[in-house]
Amino acid sequence: MPFTALKEECLAANLALPRTGLVDLTFGNVSVADPERRVFAIKPSGVEYNKLKASQIVILDFEGNLIEGDLRPSSDTPTHRCLFLNFPGIRSVVHTHSRSAVAFAQAGMDLPCLGTTHCDYFHGPIPVTRTMTPEEVRGDYEWETGKVIVERFADLDPLHVPAVLVRNHGPFAWGPSAANAVETALALEIIAEMALKTLSLNPSAAPAPAHLLEKHFFRKHGPSAYYGQP
Repeated sequence: MPFTALKEECLAANLALPRTGLVDLTFGNVSVADPERRVFAIKPSGVEYNKLKASQIVILDFEGNLIEGDLRPSSDTPTHRCLFLNFPGIRSVVHTHSRSAVAFAQAGMDLPCLGTTHCDYFHGPIPVTRTMTPEEVRGDYEWETGKVIVERFADLDPLHVPAVLVRNHGPFAWGPSAANAVETALALEIIAEMALKTLSLNPSAAPAPAHLLEKHFFRKHGPSAYYGQP
């Protein structure tokens, strides 16, 4: 079966990254999976966004085998594959080096849940991973990056907290579609910028209270959600 629709969805999501200001140069990528066929599409490595075409999008299977494409896939492909294998329910992964989110990753800090903008998208703080070991970095680095993310989510629901900060690196976000994952990545960057400004004004600013978090998150997510249109 052809992969036209998958490539077009992947292309549209990747082209959205520079339009939203989430990427500088070529610092970012989006992948989109077809879980039933156990394949995913991903941006080719280092290709400029203004030159990217659907025909250049690379298709791989969930085992990492190249299925279709003439270009080398993103260097982050093993990380994306690891997340697809370990987080059931996600169809798209977005990786950027958006500046405010990277600041928290470089500081080694969870992104605290300080207000309702954060609560609307994430059920709690955005976690930061541990520092990767020399062995992990020297080995299958991008696959190990995925494993460190999965390890960090041992006690978290990746569908309720659909993003992570990889320590010393940057953010990954995900969702049930490419458009949703890009929106989540953008929300993450907006929230990170707000948090930086809040903490600069008041370094001891308290997190949003639990009852406010529960109200705002579940009015948009889950079977009792009532935000927006049916």
